[in-house]
Order: sequence, then structure tokens, then C-alpha cells
Amino acid sequence: MKRLSGLTLLEEREGAGQVAQKGDHAVYNVRLYLNKGDEVLLNEKQAEYAPKEKIRIQDGVTLIDRTVTLGRREVMAGIEQALIGMTVGGYRKVRISPHLAYRDKGLPELIPPHAVLVAEIWLRAVLEASTVRAQ
Repeated sequence: MKRLSGLTLLEEREGAGQVAQKGDHAVYNVRLYLNKGDEVLLNEKQAEYAPKEKIRIQDGVTLIDRTVTLGRREVMAGIEQALIGMTVGGYRKVRISPHLAYRDKGLPELIPPHAVLVAEIWLRAVLEASTVRAQ
């Protein structure tokens, strides 16, 4: 993983599939935690509005299948940078500094301003040229 200032790799498990690169559409799941360990219940909040086919329950935990085009700044910078170079079926746990996350704004009722986040990320699929390679 390319080291970006403010992004620290804490744990990694390689997958066996396609490598995610800029320009690819990546389907992923993420769990967010505040640096002190409290989970940010973003998935649970979003599950109230997400289509059922995008909701995944794994080991009793609600996850949302999210799709992003890498390189287009459609997701927080720390998540995007962690996804680039991952292989389908892979997992990364990263610490994200505020300038690569929600900065001084935070996310009302979920993430305070200037929060350092820890993200657990699973890459589920890479979609490119209308071909899906999933695991």
C-alpha cells in the first residue's frame, strides 16, 4: 500500500482476486471506529435507507455494499487510498488522520470534528468495462 501522510496500515490480509486501481469501480464494506475504540454506527444508520440488496449481515454485524470509482474523490481520501492496490477478497485496517477523513467538520451525531478514525475495509469486487470480478 502506498503510504500517504496521515494513513497508517495497521493490519492487512491479501485477497486472491483482481487488484483495485484508479479508474476501477470498487465494491467494498467498511466499519469505522473512533481512535479510542468506539464504533461509529454509520452502517446501522444507513441501513435504514439502503436497498436490501446492498445490506450484508456478517457475524451479526450490518455492512453496506458501497461502490466507488477510485480516483474520483467519491469517498473520504483515507478510504480511497486504502482501497487502491487491494485485491478482491482482501482486508485492510488503517488509521486515518482527520485531514484524510472528515476534517474539522466531523459528521453530526456520529464523528466529532478533528477525529482520527480507524477503518476496517473489505474489498468485495472490482468492476471494470462491464465485467465483474468478485470473490
